[in-house]
Amino acid sequence: MGQALWRLPPRQQQQLQEELADQLTESGGGRRDQGRDGGGSQRRAPQYCYSPDIYHLLKTRRGKEQHGFIDLEMLPPELGITILSYLNATDLCLAGCVWQDLGHDEYLWQGLCKSTWGHCSIYNKRLPAGFSYRRLYLQLDEGSLTFNANPQEGISYFMSKGILVDHPKELAKFIFYTRRLNWKMLRIYLDERRDVLDELVTLHNFSNQFLPNALRDFFRHIHAPEERGEYLETLITKFSHRFCACNPGLVRDLGLSPDAVYVLCYSLILLSIDLTSPHVKNKMSKREFIRNTRRAAHNVSEDFVGHLYDNIYLIGHVAA
Repeated sequence: MGQALWRLPPRQQQQLQEELADQLTESGGGRRDQGRDGGGSQRRAPQYCYSPDIYHLLKTRRGKEQHGFIDLEMLPPELGITILSYLNATDLCLAGCVWQDLGHDEYLWQGLCKSTWGHCSIYNKRLPAGFSYRRLYLQLDEGSLTFNANPQEGISYFMSKGILVDHPKELAKFIFYTRRLNWKMLRIYLDERRDVLDELVTLHNFSNQFLPNALRDFFRHIHAPEERGEYLETLITKFSHRFCACNPGLVRDLGLSPDAVYVLCYSLILLSIDLTSPHVKNKMSKREFIRNTRRAAHNVSEDFVGHLYDNIYLIGHVAA
């Protein structure tokens, strides 16, 4: 109920609150009149199941003749944090001017920082006196916007503020746990910093994952380039070695190797394009895929290759 109120414009919100308060008042008055009259002749007013908190808020606001939004401090903390999590840095500053106490709540800003940027080097440092997570949130937001315009300047900004340390593992963790970085700019940065790319690949755990699903998870964090080239070959090579390292039992049972996984990954990408592209009229059949793939990967069983085809056919592109 509380979330629904916040999605409405102020005028409709005020109107809804007044209607709810009137209905609650009439419902209470109807029950009192019914008790005095002895019941039967008067139709009973419908009862509405509103939470006591909302009823209390509405009753308090009617008594004080307040208008506009409900004070965020009067809502449950979980609901207040959920509302604020949809705001960007600018809106949060404006909200902080209205809700003074919440605007200076360091625990709230700390939660917003760590839920948006899951790893920063500064999280593991001893914080100086007077440190503000609110200021850190604004710096992280500014740095992310800078990165999305120029990756090198964005990383340099984070380092200048002491947010990140210039170490491949720290940079890889920051990229892995952050979702606000533009994937095109990220691809440019990783193409230039292969040491960061190596650390980023090792953060993936493909244990007990089916090969197409693992490839999807990989390309969800490290987006595939739009054209075939040296960078794509590098990504698939690194993925193949990491997949085999995470699944030694599967490699042993199926007779796979990094080279065989490399071939299968390319086959899956080509099959994804063939089955999903509207420009390809004659789609590759399962029999054709099995025949073509086993020509390049002799040790892979026909059943395993058939399961690969079924996965792409049912779920879709591995690099979408």
